[in-house]
Amino acid sequence: QVQLVESGGGLVQAGGSLRLSCAASGSIFSINAMGWYRQAPGKQRELVALITRGGSTNYADSVKGRFTISRDNAKNTVYLQMNSLKPEDTAVYYCNAILLTGHVFWGQGTQVTVSS
Repeated sequence: QVQLVESGGGLVQAGGSLRLSCAASGSIFSINAMGWYRQAPGKQRELVALITRGGSTNYADSVKGRFTISRDNAKNTVYLQMNSLKPEDTAVYYCNAILLTGHVFWGQGTQVTVSS
């Protein structure tokens, strides 16, 4: 079992920045990758960024060059630095953890709202 707690969402003007945090606890040594997803009203949940156990990263085309995923192993925390935010980035952002077994755990989500 892995527990994930997100924080850092909020309201920001277009062009602004936010940093999301996802703190993991539990069976953290079994985590193979962690990612950030988002879901806007009426839309499907989509991958935003992913970081693997080995440190490789992957980003959605819509956020490349603006968002950066990183991790602090000492704090068991993954971050999503979001710069140059756009109104279309407005969504609930979810953190997930993919275990070596293939099981997936999700956080509760944090709202990000970007005003124009």
